[in-house]
Amino acid sequence: MTVAASRCPCHSGDTFDACCAPLIAGAPAPTAERLMRSRYTAFVLQDAEHLLRTWHPSTRPRTLELEPDLEWRRLVIVDKAAGGPFDRDGIVEFEAFWRQRDERGSLRERSRFVREDRTWFYVDGEVR
Repeated sequence: MTVAASRCPCHSGDTFDACCAPLIAGAPAPTAERLMRSRYTAFVLQDAEHLLRTWHPSTRPRTLELEPDLEWRRLVIVDKAAGGPFDRDGIVEFEAFWRQRDERGSLRERSRFVREDRTWFYVDGEVR
């Protein structure tokens, strides 16, 4: 089975090709949640380019170093507010489960997104 036909790493239930692949290739996300899911998938795939491209310029770091031995295992959407196709901003709270060597854990974040010129951007997040 190819990556395109396999389930998307963001756990949406859809295939990668029908879910996050178009966004990672540069298509705009229709909602804040879809952008957040594609950013999670970019962490899974070690795609720093997508992460930087979808980060709002006001908070974007110059570079991004990803840990090659950090394995992202599962994503759960905990809450969301606004962030629809006609909203200007949105909130997505998620919990992402990881493994690194013998350690396991999770990251829970309430992320802020903003939509400018029909494009959603990640602004920042509050780790919970």
